[in-house]
Amino acid sequence: MPKRLLDALSDTPASAVRSWLDTLPETVERQLAAWELTLERVSAPGGRRGLVALVRQADGTPAALKFPVPGPDADHERAALAHWDGWGAARLLRADPDTGALLIERLRSTVSLRSLPEAKAVLEAAGTVRRLWVAPPEGHPFASVTGRTDQERETLRTLGAGGWAAEARPLTDEALELREALPAEPPEEVLLHGDFRQGKVLAGERAPWLAVGPAPVVGERAYDLARLVLDRCEDLAAGPGPAAAARRRVGKLADALEVDRDRLRGWSFYRAVETALRHAAAGDRRRAELLLEFAGWL
Repeated sequence: MPKRLLDALSDTPASAVRSWLDTLPETVERQLAAWELTLERVSAPGGRRGLVALVRQADGTPAALKFPVPGPDADHERAALAHWDGWGAARLLRADPDTGALLIERLRSTVSLRSLPEAKAVLEAAGTVRRLWVAPPEGHPFASVTGRTDQERETLRTLGAGGWAAEARPLTDEALELREALPAEPPEEVLLHGDFRQGKVLAGERAPWLAVGPAPVVGERAYDLARLVLDRCEDLAAGPGPAAAARRRVGKLADALEVDRDRLRGWSFYRAVETALRHAAAGDRRRAELLLEFAGWL
């Protein structure tokens, strides 16, 4: 079992998740037999929201067999991949509603956009995410950006009030104000990846770059693009004039993808603070401080 997945679920109180984890090896064996798959290896270090095994189908075609952690997000990933049908994202080949298993087009898991120089990576990322922004399917199950951020609001208040994070209270207050203002009049409602960043875009055979691991949500493009703004912020911090470089990044991405600059700056600020406080709660103070610094640059 990948250590990253075990660590991510170590504090999960839900009995259903613990039961799923305990029986996962047997579930994988049954799914391999049911779909006539040959196991090559389990992907490591893997992700925090599921187990991925690299397999071969009966005809020898490579694929990835994914078992998302149980919950609404697991079904949402399936629905989003099915709706995109390979357009900008890895193609969903099969799905088992009983086990939650997803058989997905195999990409080169060791080659993501993070392997490219910054300027080239941002260019390729912009081209990939543009393809994902389509109208959601009729009767879709996805949460809205408003709904997702509403759930985060109390977490922001709680985490921002205690410990060392209390020093960043002005940033938390501004993030909460932006959360109230930005969703009030969304300019559009499209299907978003929800967790789009360079590490989520892998090299493929059918297309040069394809997205994986969505946490789909419906809302405005600026919300999705904001996560990309935060990517590799450590590179900006190590260079000259990081504040100006951060603002230039916002401007370039907004212009390239025809997104309002002010809204992109607002969502980038919000997502920087929200992500920072989650890292702080997980004990990663260094990452949290960097993200709060990035928010200050904006």
